Amino acid sequence: MESLRLVGVSFQCAGKVFDFNAQDLDLPLGTRVIVETERGRALGTVARPPEDTPADDAPPKLKSIIRVATDSDLQQASANARKEDEAMAFCRQRIAQRGLEMKLVRAEYLFDSSKVLFYFTADGRIDFRDLVRDLAQHLRTRIEMRQIGVRDEAKLVGGLGVCGRELCCSSYLREFAPVSVKMAKAQGLALNPAKISGQCGRLLCCLAYEYETYNELRKSLPKLGKKVTLPAGPAEVVAVDVLSQAVTLSCPGGERCRMQIAALQKEMAQALNQQAESTSRSVPDASGEKQGSAPRREQPEEPSKRQQPRRKSPRRPKSAPTDKQVDGPRQDTPKPQQETDKPAKRKRRRPRRRPGKPKNPETPTT
Repeated sequence: MESLRLVGVSFQCAGKVFDFNAQDLDLPLGTRVIVETERGRALGTVARPPEDTPADDAPPKLKSIIRVATDSDLQQASANARKEDEAMAFCRQRIAQRGLEMKLVRAEYLFDSSKVLFYFTADGRIDFRDLVRDLAQHLRTRIEMRQIGVRDEAKLVGGLGVCGRELCCSSYLREFAPVSVKMAKAQGLALNPAKISGQCGRLLCCLAYEYETYNELRKSLPKLGKKVTLPAGPAEVVAVDVLSQAVTLSCPGGERCRMQIAALQKEMAQALNQQAESTSRSVPDASGEKQGSAPRREQPEEPSKRQQPRRKSPRRPKSAPTDKQVDGPRQDTPKPQQETDKPAKRKRRRPRRRPGKPKNPETPTT
């Protein structure tokens, strides 16, 4: 399979690394090279030495390195840097005159001076068409305006962080990782915006460095408010120290004690064993006697109510259905005749009306 020599090139300090075809050039780390990009030729620095990579794994539209930068190329780059300062001063002047609500961050000339890129920040959209016209008339080249965010602004400008060192984003951090307040909570930091925010006004990038380590160390620690059982009695976890692997307990006497997690687990196991032993002493064995108690005298067993067989009630003989069991109209059963001269009169009841029939049905007329 055909392979290519890919080299990583960066165009600014701690910038994104792009892959290029190194061909047969010897390119150690830190070499200044001239490369072909979509915007034209540019001066970059080797950030990753060449590596043999299969052609199928190479990125699409792969560009090649033209040559190693010469002294004339470095002189042209320094001349472009001087022109960038002049363009910055003129652009800030025109922004102030036109009253545009935008903050200019940086001006960048391409290597062949065919275009100037102006980076700025703003709260919303800005109509800079008149500004571009003024810049094009003064600089006599193409102008491109790019709006960036506050984190990109801190990366381009640079500075010192609250730790006293150079900003991570401008020194070595090439890509921004997502940062949330959850990371600050996991590390037990005070949720004060002035203490957990960087120069850009966003959360510190360094909050994500130790977040995974804190999560791993916290797995072996109990949560706040958890009830634990010790040989002295029940206790409650009131504080947790993740780095030292220690917890603070509220003891039964009202005092607070600090214990390492290993000692706490040992005492919890000891209390559990004591509880198991106490329960095993009180539980009766298979013969029904408690352990350590005197044997009881055997008494004749009396069949309990549950053990006595249940008496079956005699079945009632099937009799003729009563008036309540007969479906349809209710009929009275004939009563036995009394021993009198007059026969007993039968009482006839009207049959019950079936549901659905009208009360006064209409009779058809002829």
